[in-house]
Amino acid sequence: MNQNTIDEGKTLGLVAYLTLFGTLIAFFMNQDKRNPFTTFHIRQGLGLGLAYIILGFVVSSFDSFMISMSFWVFFSVLYIYGIIGALTGKLNKVPLLGDFFQTIFKSIG
Repeated sequence: MNQNTIDEGKTLGLVAYLTLFGTLIAFFMNQDKRNPFTTFHIRQGLGLGLAYIILGFVVSSFDSFMISMSFWVFFSVLYIYGIIGALTGKLNKVPLLGDFFQTIFKSIG
């Protein structure tokens, strides 16, 4: 992947991490050019968004401030890591879950 491809995909790569709506916007805007850098970050953003919703339902049933705060900190760090990767033009997979997201969403893009 060359630097021009990365530069063209940075904006949509960032948008992919802004809620699930941002992921959908980045996905549909990427359909014309099929930028591989943007596709990578769409997979990561989609995986984070879905994991956040699914685990959020589980965590909300515990009714514990400590568990809820740990959940928020964990996902905040993962989202910030992904956003920084998109802004700096790197293909950094999200820790712990990034390989799984790339595998399960390989048909996207």
